[in-house]
Amino acid sequence: MILLRITRNILLLSLVSLLNDVSSEMLIPIMPLYLSSIGFTMVWIGILEGFAEATAGISKIYFGHLSDKLGIRIPFVRIGYFMSAISKSMLALSTYTGWIFTARFSDRFGKGVRTAARDALLSDETTSENKGAVFGFHRAFDTTGAALGPVIALLFLWKFPANYQTLFLIAFIPSILSVLFTFYIKEKVKKTVSKYKPSVIQSFSYWRTATSSYKKLILPLLLFSLVNSSDAFMLLMMKQVGMSDTEVLMLYIFYNLVYASFALPIGKYGDKIGLKTILVFGLIIYSVSYTGMALTHSQFIYYLIFFAYGIYAASTEGISKALISNLVPKSETATAIGFFAGAQSICILLCNVAAGFIWQQYGAPIVFIIAASGALLAAVYLSTQNLKLIRSDN
Repeated sequence: MILLRITRNILLLSLVSLLNDVSSEMLIPIMPLYLSSIGFTMVWIGILEGFAEATAGISKIYFGHLSDKLGIRIPFVRIGYFMSAISKSMLALSTYTGWIFTARFSDRFGKGVRTAARDALLSDETTSENKGAVFGFHRAFDTTGAALGPVIALLFLWKFPANYQTLFLIAFIPSILSVLFTFYIKEKVKKTVSKYKPSVIQSFSYWRTATSSYKKLILPLLLFSLVNSSDAFMLLMMKQVGMSDTEVLMLYIFYNLVYASFALPIGKYGDKIGLKTILVFGLIIYSVSYTGMALTHSQFIYYLIFFAYGIYAASTEGISKALISNLVPKSETATAIGFFAGAQSICILLCNVAAGFIWQQYGAPIVFIIAASGALLAAVYLSTQNLKLIRSDN
C-alpha cells in the first residue's frame, strides 16, 4: 500500500501545504470578486494576476537553482511560507492599488522561494517507481486544503457579506500555522555543500545544459501555458452568466474536491502506465473543459465542466513535477522544477494580460477557445515525444 511509503517528511510537507492552501484558497476564489468591488477592470485584474505569476516565476527559477547549489531545502521552504503568510494580513490594511500589488508580490515571491525546494524535498523521499503516487498524495492534501478554504470563506461571507478585509485576517491563521509545522521537517544532510551562489542570469541558462528529454517535455507544456489563462477568468465567467458569489464559491469547492479525490489514484495509476500518458490525457480533458466553457451557459453543464477540470488538474500538476524529477539528475531536481515553473509563470503572465484584452474586446468565448486549441496541440505534440528515464531511483 502507498501509505507504507509515506515518510514523516512527506506527511509533514503535505500537512503544511494543506494549511497554507486553506489560507490561500479562502482568498483566491473571492479575489476577482473583491478586486471588481474596489474598481479593478478586467484588464487590471489580468495585469495583477500576470504580475503575480511572473514574480513567482522568476523567483522559482533562481531559488530552485540556489537550493541545488547550496544543497539545502528547508530554509527556502520556511521563508517562502512565511512571506505568503504575511501577505494575507497586508491585504486587510488597504485597498490602494500599489498596496494590493505589494501584497500579491509578497505572496507570489514566497511561493517562488519555496516551491522548487519543497518539490525537490518530496522527490528526495521517493523512488522513480512511486513518484507519481507520492506527488499525488501531496497534491491530495494540498487540494483538500483548497476545498476547505472556500468553505470557510463561503460561511463567513454568508454571515458577513462583502466583509473581505476581515476574511483576509482570518486567512492569516492557518497560513502562519503552516510555517510553524515546517520546523518539524528534518532534512537529510548533504555530503557536499557548495558556497557558490548563482546569479539570476545563470539560473535562467539551465536550458542549455538540461537533458534532451526534459526539453522535449517542457517545450509543449510552456507553449500550452501561453494560452492557459488564470482560473480567475473561469470564476468571472460564472459571475458574468448570473451566478451569485455563493454559487461561484460552491462550484470552486466542487472542483477542488474532485481534484483532491483523484490526485492520489491518478498518481498511482500513472506509476503503472506511464506519467507521460497521464499528462497527455490531462491536456485533452482540459481542451474538452474549456471548449465547454465557451459553448454553454447551463449551470448543470458547468458542474460537469468543473468535474472534468478537476480531473485535468489531478492529471497534470503533480504528475508533471514527478515526471520532471525522473528526467534529470538528482542534483538538478530543484533547478529543473524551478526552471519549468518559472518559465511557465512568465508564459502565464503574457497569457493573462492578453486574455484580459481579448475578453474585453472580443468576449469570453474566444479566450476559452484559444486555450482549448492550445491544450489539444500540446497533447498531440507531447504524445509523439520519446522521454528517457535517466535514473531508476533517488
